[in-house]
Amino acid sequence: MPDRTVMNADDVRRSLNRIAHEIIERNRGARDLMLLGIHSRGVFLAQRLGNTIGALEGDGVAIGEIDIALSRDDVDQRPTRSLRPTRVPRGVTGSRVVLVDDVLYTGRTIRAAMDVVFAYGRPQAIQLAVLVDRGHRELPIRSDFVGKNIPTSRVESVRVRLSEVDGVDDVSIVHGEPRDA
Repeated sequence: MPDRTVMNADDVRRSLNRIAHEIIERNRGARDLMLLGIHSRGVFLAQRLGNTIGALEGDGVAIGEIDIALSRDDVDQRPTRSLRPTRVPRGVTGSRVVLVDDVLYTGRTIRAAMDVVFAYGRPQAIQLAVLVDRGHRELPIRSDFVGKNIPTSRVESVRVRLSEVDGVDDVSIVHGEPRDA
């Protein structure tokens, strides 16, 4: 079965703009706000959201990146990969942290990301922004800000491509073994 494109570049841009507005509205501005992108594509989405929020609010927002590879509950069952940097721009204690990822699937990545955040302090709140929520949760985790809900079967994967990595922005449903977690 061929890939099915469900979001093109304009859809991705519009979704990120809407999410940025929703983050500002929910948090009554950008004060004490920190965006933490989850490697790898979440980092680029966090940067885009941060740029949009900064432009709308007239002030920069703290943006960081986290690697959850060693915090996953299935670390011994996944292929090993090289670690990527974790950069938290300031202490998280008292901040409103928005975790940013490309796809929400089982919830395990987000659970691991919360562990990483708590290793840096105790935030005032943790929120979740994802470009795609595809369902199939295994943990009681939900997204606060969603670009698009895309129901999928377990034999499908969601492929997010971003211009920073792939040269194009789009989201497709791919038939085969799920790759996103």
